[in-house]
Amino acid sequence: MITNEKQKDLYKQGYRLVGHHSAIKVCAWTKKCIRDEDVCYKNTFYGINTHRCVQMTPALQVCTHRCEWCWRDINHTSKDWVGPIDDPVEIIDGCIKEHEKYLHGFGGNKDANKEKLKEAYAPLHFAISLSGEPSFYPRLPEMIAELNKRKMSSFLVTNGTNPEMLKKLTGESEPTQLYITIPAPDEETYEKVCHPLIKGGWDKIMESCSLVNNFERNVFRLTLVKDKNLLNPEKYAEMINKFKPRWVEAKAYVWVGYSRERLELENMPRHPEMIEFAEKLSELTGYKLIDEKKESRVVLLGKESDDRKLVF
Repeated sequence: MITNEKQKDLYKQGYRLVGHHSAIKVCAWTKKCIRDEDVCYKNTFYGINTHRCVQMTPALQVCTHRCEWCWRDINHTSKDWVGPIDDPVEIIDGCIKEHEKYLHGFGGNKDANKEKLKEAYAPLHFAISLSGEPSFYPRLPEMIAELNKRKMSSFLVTNGTNPEMLKKLTGESEPTQLYITIPAPDEETYEKVCHPLIKGGWDKIMESCSLVNNFERNVFRLTLVKDKNLLNPEKYAEMINKFKPRWVEAKAYVWVGYSRERLELENMPRHPEMIEFAEKLSELTGYKLIDEKKESRVVLLGKESDDRKLVF
């Protein structure tokens, strides 16, 4: 499903392939946490253990968008699933194995916190978001149910173009936290910046948004790019007021990876610009600015009284 040449390229980037269509990549924040340097914003906002998180995807080869800000190599994905469908248990076990193998390199790092490294070998969290669109993995409900069975959290990030899968993620298959990416304030901007490979993509995203409160913990994520979609807060606010997600994250685009071939450094907003945009959203929606992570250029909006921290 992935050419040998592309596999070598992915390996150099830090990816480790699992089976026919899954992969892990140890997050830079996980590395920082093991070295006692910092934690990710999901730790700051929601209480996950950064050093015990596996960043993975079960659908490396499938995505319905070609977003200009994507740091992945968007040219190796397709809108259609092709090839075998791996077993969910094998994917989970394979991801943990590859994650652990990668972390062995920290054993000789003098800056590594040995206790954290030991704990990192027994992960508690799966960030299902690495590359591709994970909702197109046909056995995703089984995979999340297995993570729930193992008492591991799952943070699922979707671009919203597969609402039919979201309808299946109920009961024992409900992820710990669902993210729906809101990529634009309106359909016209969406078509310009996401270059969808499917027809009716915006309508599918809106349908997914209508399902957001089927999930106990849910987030609208706004990935914001200067001169692209960092505009018209009124339109974003309309969606927030209509669908009422539990939380909203206003997160700045970061000029890294393959996105540098499509965008310029000037397209990356500064954190004060995120604060300013979030304040406008707050005025228009009544959501409060309840947290921020300057290093990640992200602001969290929600209800001040909401208990958002998970306990592990």
